[in-house]
Amino acid sequence: MKKSVLICNPNSGKNNKELLVQKFEVILNEYGYSVEIMFTKYSGHAKKIISELPDSIDLVISLGGDGTFNEVVTGNLKRKKRLLLSHIPLGTTNDLGATFGMGKNPVNNLKMILDGKVKNLDVCTINDVPFVYVAGLGKFTDVAYDTPRKLKKNFGYLAYMMNALKSFHQKTQLFEMSYTANGETYTGLYSFALICNASRMGGLEILQDVKMNDGKFEVLLSNITTKKDIIRSLYFLKTSDITKVPGFYFFRTDNLKIKLKEVPRKSFCIDGEMLKTKTKEYEIKIVKGIKMLLPTKELDKIFI
Repeated sequence: MKKSVLICNPNSGKNNKELLVQKFEVILNEYGYSVEIMFTKYSGHAKKIISELPDSIDLVISLGGDGTFNEVVTGNLKRKKRLLLSHIPLGTTNDLGATFGMGKNPVNNLKMILDGKVKNLDVCTINDVPFVYVAGLGKFTDVAYDTPRKLKKNFGYLAYMMNALKSFHQKTQLFEMSYTANGETYTGLYSFALICNASRMGGLEILQDVKMNDGKFEVLLSNITTKKDIIRSLYFLKTSDITKVPGFYFFRTDNLKIKLKEVPRKSFCIDGEMLKTKTKEYEIKIVKGIKMLLPTKELDKIFI
């Protein structure tokens, strides 16, 4: 019998976790897996759990929000032998789950995964700290980690929208930044910067034609500041390609060096959580070698 480990964040989402993991155990047994269930007890615990698992584990499933999966990936990267991963979303926006073609029913998602295929996933690092799908700095990017957990628990996605609306009415600050990518260096004033390895962020489809294993990540910079321009950019999210809107700058690369004039007032947001260190200089790179078991539904769209 194959061995699986289920790492569950009991604070993610509103599901009854005890009942849910019991259903998961039955399904995994039916697919030929024994199951060890491990609940996280503190921030960073998922990273510790996976880093200490034996090499004989055949599958590790993360059950929680995007931040929980970030911890699992981070711990896996510290291992000499990296384990096969999967992820079932239970958080508020669940951008990764939606990107991978999952719906809102965790049991159905598990079955889709177990009937799925293994793919190699690129993982980005910012100053050697991994992030799976997005790192952001500036306007709106701090909404994810600034929204209180209690509000997210009670109001779900609406809690983010309320916090984003508050940010919308605040004055937009520009930060001076130089960056080097693809052999060129540029300097400018920007209201926000997004470094992505997925098309979907904050519950919205931001970018098009993103591949999660092409050895590159996407960069979207903006210098828009007025409420009128912000509203216009949100309109283009629904009707067109935001990278073609004036005030936005888009490119792909496999290495990005950023130098800020000043240490940012608020830190980068990575996979919905706050990057714990702030500095003037950042380097973003690609790490290969993470294998994931994924549903087949969106594979042709998000992988080469």
